[in-house]
Amino acid sequence: MIKIVKVQNNKDLLKFIKFPFRLYKNNSSWVAPLITDQKTFFNPQKNPYFKHSKAQLFLAYKGKEIVGRISAQTNTNHNKIHKDKIGFFGFFESYDDQEVANALFDAAQEWIRNMGMDTMRGPASFSVNDECGLLMDAFDKSPIVMMTYNPEYYIKLFDNYGFKKSMDLLAYNAEVKSPPERLKKLSDKIEKRGHFTVRNLKTKNKKKLREDIEKIFTIYQTAWSDNWGYVPMSADEFDLLVDSLLPIILPELIFIAEIDGEAVGLSVTLPDYNYVLKKMKGKMLPFGWLKFLFYRTKIPNLRVVIMGVLDEYKGRGIDVVMYCKSHEVAQSHKIPFKEAEFSWILESNTMMNKIAGTLDAEVYKTYRMFDKQI
Repeated sequence: MIKIVKVQNNKDLLKFIKFPFRLYKNNSSWVAPLITDQKTFFNPQKNPYFKHSKAQLFLAYKGKEIVGRISAQTNTNHNKIHKDKIGFFGFFESYDDQEVANALFDAAQEWIRNMGMDTMRGPASFSVNDECGLLMDAFDKSPIVMMTYNPEYYIKLFDNYGFKKSMDLLAYNAEVKSPPERLKKLSDKIEKRGHFTVRNLKTKNKKKLREDIEKIFTIYQTAWSDNWGYVPMSADEFDLLVDSLLPIILPELIFIAEIDGEAVGLSVTLPDYNYVLKKMKGKMLPFGWLKFLFYRTKIPNLRVVIMGVLDEYKGRGIDVVMYCKSHEVAQSHKIPFKEAEFSWILESNTMMNKIAGTLDAEVYKTYRMFDKQI
């Protein structure tokens, strides 16, 4: 018999956080998150998500053994923007047992229904601004930074419960090298017109850095507002994200496009710090920090996380210039980067999928969001 228990204290929370370490102990593709980061994420006093929305974590027990986990959450900002009644679920982990999965999904569904929602969507941890999507292929490959991983049998567990595809999120992979000559010539031609400038993030001056971060926030909130599933971040949520990313960014791989001093486009490429996390096995102490210092200069891959241009400036080739500059910097960087992932891109985003193709990138992973009427 499966027993579902609500996470109600720090002891339960630690069990929730540590369950995947046992589940994936023999899976070489999984990347363990830092336990300290997870504690912060789930802390209502430290994660501003809880200022506008609610969440409940659940554990599944078979006897005295934990056999699964899941979260159920509202997203007030999503429902305000999209004018719907969608509740979300995430952090799903389970052994290959349909009974366990069904009990977890039932618990999340009941909680979401009791919150007045008519649809459950996921997996999202907690929203599309965080890690989301069920991996549908390439199970032998580790996830890139801020992307998800799950075993193949999860697909069966989702299908058997009655979830239906809502949207696919595509991840492209490309070799880090000089941009294709045809694209480089196009980029040079566009840049010579002089209608805009592209520069790097300013990090040496704290005031200038703060100004750039505010520009990035504005572009992010505007350029993606028409996308499927878009959820605006609060200023506090964005600040938390920035604080978590500043220690790992490379300013030379972050570009801001401007016209007359106004920011109109943004490109953010991050080193794949999952490569480092995999060595640390979820712990900073006692020796995790030494591994961090050693392996961070040996990261082989990159992830293009954000690439966007404000609507009124699309079609001018700004995105092409930023892509080319990113490739050029990555190709000549002192860290020997080998591959770059462009993720995630909505399957319905024709323009971005076309641009990725021009860079000789190919879809190598698909992540899926699911809906279920309740």
